[in-house]
Amino acid sequence: MAMPGRTMRLGDTLVAARLITPRQLELALESQQKTGGRLGEVLVQLGFVTEFDMCNTLADQLGYPFISNPEAQLETGVSALVSEALARKYSAVPLKFDGNSLVVAMSDPLNLLAIEDLSLQSGRRIKPAISPDKAVKRALLKAYGLAGSAPGEGRPGGPGAPGGPGGSGAGADGHGTGSRAYDLDEADDSGVVKLVNNLVAQALSNRATDIHIEPGEYQIRVRYRVDGLLQEVAPLARSLALPVISRIKIMSGMDIAERRAPQDGRIEVDLQGRRLDLRVNAVPTVFGEKLAIRILDRSAALLGLGELGMEPDVAGSIRTMLARPNGMFLVTGPTGSGKTTTLMAALGELNKADRHIITVEDPVEYYLPGVNQVQVNTKAGLTFAAGLRAFLRQDPDVMMVGEIRDGETADIAVRAALTGHMVLSTLHTNQAAGAPGRLTDMGVEPFLLASSLAGILAQRLVRRLCPRCRAPYEVTPADPDFPLLAAEGLDGVTLYRSEGCGHCDHTGYTGRISLVELLPVTAEIRACMTRRATAAELQAEACRAGMRTIWQDGLLKARAGETTLDQVKRVAFAEG
Repeated sequence: MAMPGRTMRLGDTLVAARLITPRQLELALESQQKTGGRLGEVLVQLGFVTEFDMCNTLADQLGYPFISNPEAQLETGVSALVSEALARKYSAVPLKFDGNSLVVAMSDPLNLLAIEDLSLQSGRRIKPAISPDKAVKRALLKAYGLAGSAPGEGRPGGPGAPGGPGGSGAGADGHGTGSRAYDLDEADDSGVVKLVNNLVAQALSNRATDIHIEPGEYQIRVRYRVDGLLQEVAPLARSLALPVISRIKIMSGMDIAERRAPQDGRIEVDLQGRRLDLRVNAVPTVFGEKLAIRILDRSAALLGLGELGMEPDVAGSIRTMLARPNGMFLVTGPTGSGKTTTLMAALGELNKADRHIITVEDPVEYYLPGVNQVQVNTKAGLTFAAGLRAFLRQDPDVMMVGEIRDGETADIAVRAALTGHMVLSTLHTNQAAGAPGRLTDMGVEPFLLASSLAGILAQRLVRRLCPRCRAPYEVTPADPDFPLLAAEGLDGVTLYRSEGCGHCDHTGYTGRISLVELLPVTAEIRACMTRRATAAELQAEACRAGMRTIWQDGLLKARAGETTLDQVKRVAFAEG
């Protein structure tokens, strides 16, 4: 067992490294006595030290290796030397052999009892390595299956596996969605309940917006959508398909006996002090029902226009358009391009005590204090069009309709904009210049459209480069993208690529930013609309007036090191 020459307590080590002050250590110890838990966790929760810095400095002080991403160093079969229960108990994951020693990633390497127990069970000398607790949990997930499951869960034939000998049956613990919000922090001995709870908890920890549960012939594939891209996590045993899917269907108010037709449901959950709204969709596949779960975080802080990644001139122009007493402002783009987030930011700009704002949405994704929000209910006859008609009798100053899908909604929205109301909405078109033609196809008269539109914003989302590890590089004639950039007059420009570090979980990216194009409705644009000009003609006129396209906005952000050229090409190359 490798040990440093002199053992110090965690708090003393951090004080010696000047990561915390003696006074901060005293406060943390007082808090620990009241709340329990490990000292390191308390220090991080109080904000006295980051987990990454704490682990890195401890590694230097103790002479242990620091492994920021233990998941990448897992060797096949090594985890079998230590039981899952013991590994989870000590938050320690066996990684690989180093001679006769077993390298174990730990978040608390000063726990001598843990090291002794691991050594006794594995029959090897333990060589501790220090890793952040979150990274250790991801490695445990990969080594043993879904985090928090009991031994045997998530593996075919395991004792106590739901659906297997001694396991829980489908629907062992269900409630109607209208009765209460599910508290996922509550302890529950049911294996399938713990599995489902940890699926959501892990997704939230990974900043996922969607969970995909996809039964296959031999196992259940689980994927999270993070920053717009799907990431595969540890699969589940095929035997868990029926109990896991039945549990989620019960929670979301679906009919568990119906497996041949698509269904929609909704779950409200409380997790780690956050209120989440999960929108669940089930579709039948050849190997069972596939579930897609959209995660809506009610407690998430809403962003302002200046925080969406827009250039200052674009944000300023939008504010000018929104300051009009009446008119229609549209946000366009494909599904998942951040249209709703932008509309919420716009409403935040307009949300003043002297304005009456009312919205109709499907679903209501964010709660805005001071704004009257209405949820679409097609069964009760409350559609977007019906909501808009009712709003006109509510004396509103600003109205927002989640999406213009049909001619009736479009006609009411345009007429409302012409009669003294500010109307905000979204539309599914790829370019800003395509919106007028789409509304005209729905039956809106071009002259009414020209008089009502205040502006059109088209947008896409790209992954934001991690500011701590991004690396610059010079584009040379040997680069495959050189002709593309030369055509834009950008040959010889400096761009940035992703590298990966502990701060960004070795992905190279942290979050997403918007690429936008803003089409202001000038007199020339109105004339084009009135004569039913094509989208290409409108685009050309807007560019002559100074509009920066999505492609050009992307190149601007790539040069600034906010994203990569590959990310821009992925979402905006066609527009370029």
